[in-house]
Amino acid sequence: MIFKIITLFLVAMMVLAVFGKMRFPGQKKLSALTCKKCSRYKIGKGPCACEKGKM
Repeated sequence: MIFKIITLFLVAMMVLAVFGKMRFPGQKKLSALTCKKCSRYKIGKGPCACEKGKM
């Protein structure tokens, strides 16, 4: 019985993952969110701290 519950849970997770990939196929990768000058991760849409002169 527990094996059946676990199997159904895993199948449901796989179905959700497939629909999630179909719904959001072109999301940017995390590597695209880095600053080109200092290679730090950018948070938000504004300029990096190195471009503002706060670093």
